[in-house]
Amino acid sequence: MTLASRGSRGLDHRVIRSLGLRSLGLGAAIALTACQSAPSVPRRNIALHQEWLLQPGSEVSGYRVVGGLGDISIELGGRSARAPFLGQVEPTDPDCVAFTSPEVPGYLFRMCGLKRPRLGPVEAGDAIGRGEILQFAAMRRQPDGTWAMVEPAMDVLERTVSR
Repeated sequence: MTLASRGSRGLDHRVIRSLGLRSLGLGAAIALTACQSAPSVPRRNIALHQEWLLQPGSEVSGYRVVGGLGDISIELGGRSARAPFLGQVEPTDPDCVAFTSPEVPGYLFRMCGLKRPRLGPVEAGDAIGRGEILQFAAMRRQPDGTWAMVEPAMDVLERTVSR
């Protein structure tokens, strides 16, 4: 007679206890693995030169804003956004990352809408994250250290969404 055909009444308590302990062991292994994910990258705060009330991360009637003035929306359809240059990816809030590069030191690119983004150093062309819609904003550093939204260059956008 198999374990399944005996029904719950006929199960041997040793089998139940063994299954329970194995489940606990598996759960502990999964929890430890989850804790050992990539090293955390500190959140970056971007001080904008323009003062707009609504920014990505703001809330409207309980809904999170994921784009704002100055963002370009691109349908990725689940494909990856890529690093346009050698650079660094830092989180800015739960839905956005900032990309900076020594190749374009006066610029910062904010990308929102990516699922499980790759944080830390990246090479040009590396996948940063996948998403349905990418909210892309280009910013230029101002003399006072703040960032002003600017229109992104077409070649930067093409590098970011190239397949």
